[in-house]
Amino acid sequence: MKHRFSAAFLAALLALSLTACGGGTDETPGQEPEAPAGVAVQVETVGADTIYTENTVSGQIAAEEQTTVMAAVNAKCVEVYFEAGDEIRAGQAICRVDLDSTLTSYGAVDTSYQAAIQSYNDQREVFEKQIALLEKSVADLKALFEIGAASQLEIDQAELQLQTALATRNSTLSQLEAGMQNYKSNLEQLSSSLENIDSRGNILAPASGTLLTLNAVEGGFVSTAAPVAVIDGVDQLKLVVQVSEALTPKLAAGDTADVTVSAADQSFEASIRSVERSANPQTKLYAVTLSLPAEADGLLAGMFADVTFHTDVSEDTIVVPTEAVLTRGETQYVFIVENGAAKYVEITTGLTGSGVTEVLSGLSAGQQLVTVGQAYLSDGDPVRIVSAGNQGE
Repeated sequence: MKHRFSAAFLAALLALSLTACGGGTDETPGQEPEAPAGVAVQVETVGADTIYTENTVSGQIAAEEQTTVMAAVNAKCVEVYFEAGDEIRAGQAICRVDLDSTLTSYGAVDTSYQAAIQSYNDQREVFEKQIALLEKSVADLKALFEIGAASQLEIDQAELQLQTALATRNSTLSQLEAGMQNYKSNLEQLSSSLENIDSRGNILAPASGTLLTLNAVEGGFVSTAAPVAVIDGVDQLKLVVQVSEALTPKLAAGDTADVTVSAADQSFEASIRSVERSANPQTKLYAVTLSLPAEADGLLAGMFADVTFHTDVSEDTIVVPTEAVLTRGETQYVFIVENGAAKYVEITTGLTGSGVTEVLSGLSAGQQLVTVGQAYLSDGDPVRIVSAGNQGE
């Protein structure tokens, strides 16, 4: 009797178990399982823009004094834009001079300098290959000498050839380097003569103020013997920063830079007045002086400022958020969205700016670039495009 009760009890439990399994599903017969939602991402349409390399340095505001404007070239004055007694702003053109002969000389010297650099590099490469072969020959002969297949005389002759080649290399490269340095010196002198002069030949005012004297006369000549003008800028301020030798060649009088003075809660654009062509002996840095706009209020001598120079401009180029670019080893890549799926795309990059990067190859305008969520993607993954507020849902 006991056994019959146990068997009946087990049968009841099994029936209840089957009923529970069958009644616990919500799936409707014939209905397809719901497709995966995909990885949530944000995208941005790829487009062309302008990108700059930004270089930020710190400097200090200083009081302006009476400024003498000198011309480092002897040239004919073509136009004069002001008269003595006029008010003038920093960066404005005082007069225009004929720079054709100076620019021609500059171009010729620059061409010669570049040719000298190329010749030096070419000769050095030739000597390096020749010396490498001679060094190998000496090593091979010494190895053969050890097994009796070469004589000491052969080794001595090979070593003499090597020493002769080394002496010839050193002498030749020294001569080429001397010529190269001579062209460089001439180029720096010509560059210095163009300081405070823009590409059109305009002599620029290095400071704002009143023109006390103006010696430039239309049809006359300006020279290194007398100042072009004297500006009374006693109430004006200037900004001086120090930059490295790598940045100096990219800056010129008349260029603009973004300035932020935190102490005065001011941000504005300033023009470059001058770029020193010789470095400070102690710091090895070059002084760059900027003229401050008259409308910049609350500035005091001694205040510190951050100056951002925009160099290496690239226009009408593909620009993307830097955070969208991923790196694996030496490979840079991004993900784009095509037909609801992620696509892996390798790219090459160029300039980098403030939070953006130039893409030289791999992307084209109009593509949908993944800017958020790309780190979680693999090629071909289904994706779900969401707004910023929905990311991560």
